[in-house]
Amino acid sequence: MASAHIIQGREVSLPCNVRDASSGAASFLVSAQAAQAMLPGDAFDVVEILPGRALLSLAMIDYRDNDLGDYDEVSIAFMVRERGQSGGVPYLGAVLDVVRGKLKTFIHWLPVNQTFTREAGAEIWGFPKTVEDIDFDYAPDRATCRLSADGRHVLTLSVPRGGSREMPNTELITCTYIHGVPHRVRFATGAGGFGFSMSGGRVELGEHPYADQLRSLGLPKRPLMCTWMENMHGRFEAPEKL
Repeated sequence: MASAHIIQGREVSLPCNVRDASSGAASFLVSAQAAQAMLPGDAFDVVEILPGRALLSLAMIDYRDNDLGDYDEVSIAFMVRERGQSGGVPYLGAVLDVVRGKLKTFIHWLPVNQTFTREAGAEIWGFPKTVEDIDFDYAPDRATCRLSADGRHVLTLSVPRGGSREMPNTELITCTYIHGVPHRVRFATGAGGFGFSMSGGRVELGEHPYADQLRSLGLPKRPLMCTWMENMHGRFEAPEKL
């Protein structure tokens, strides 16, 4: 895979570095059957954390200093394994992998609010980026993100803001399809001002078809947990064919 790409006349070299961003996320237990139906192709399976229950992550990211620019992003993703990959002891193995950060993610939808990052993300990594309306609102103890598409409200995600912990650099993997071929993308992330909460997260759904997809999973509901990273940094590597 090429280590440099030309996007809108501008060269993007890999790895792609994130120097400063804020990020909030909420995790939900959802219907594994409904989640699997939302995955394209046949290369990946959602991981069942409990019988019939998969893990969904809704995240909002405010990129301030990034090789792809200054932009906002919302992520809708599931925890997955490559099809046929062993998960160890049923359910217990999945929970341990979550704690250890060993489960991969598959991003179902990755709306952004800038055209350059949309094109770069789709062409380089196969990320399902589209350009939509994303608005962040910061309060001292809470961050809220509203996503709209086609002039219609999709979702509003709100999570507790704040934290004093340092999150060490963690190596993670997300899975994608590039021209129908499954790939994995390695990325590393760390943060200052890290916070963790078992309560306080809220999600509101609108009238868009993507909101209806989230309803099919069992949302809106109370998140299992929420995280906040005030000063996040990271690095995205070149995609690797599986």
